[in-house]
Amino acid sequence: MKYYLFIATLLGICSACEKSTNPFTISSNSIGLLTDSTKFKDLKTVFIKDSLSRHIGGDEFTGTTNTISVYEKISGKLLLELDPEHSLDSLSTIRTVRIMDSRFKNKDDLNIHSTFGDFSSKYQISSIQNTLRSLVISVDEINAYFTISKSELPEEIRYNVDSEIEAISIPENAKIKDLYIYWH
Repeated sequence: MKYYLFIATLLGICSACEKSTNPFTISSNSIGLLTDSTKFKDLKTVFIKDSLSRHIGGDEFTGTTNTISVYEKISGKLLLELDPEHSLDSLSTIRTVRIMDSRFKNKDDLNIHSTFGDFSSKYQISSIQNTLRSLVISVDEINAYFTISKSELPEEIRYNVDSEIEAISIPENAKIKDLYIYWH
């Protein structure tokens, strides 16, 4: 009888010690407790210790994207910006997450303070889009894209929007301007 009581106690302790999720871990389908299947109506539950701020871009009939900002309650620091798959739909899932806090990292410790070289040495660059002021660099392997200011580029390729820029032309120490995780 004591043996069964011991086993039951041991199982209870083991189940109570289940691994908790790090709220700052980024993976291809989650950021902490936030997943690619989380619905907008459930955000208050996921971010129960944080504050949510909703920005409505225009009036409710335009159907424009409504960004939700997630702030840390204690410090007031902006953590994330979330965009829905479908505007003004509480059952919509999240399409894009903009990482705003450097504590958010993936398994390779990449975050908003990483450089182009940090990403390109660990992952294959999927595409590079040349815009007026930035490069938008996609890494499909981790469902991410990031921007680099064109001021980080060599002078000879900085000003031509029509030129196709290759990864080899981007300095390894070019700083990440914005980091996004996208889910479709």
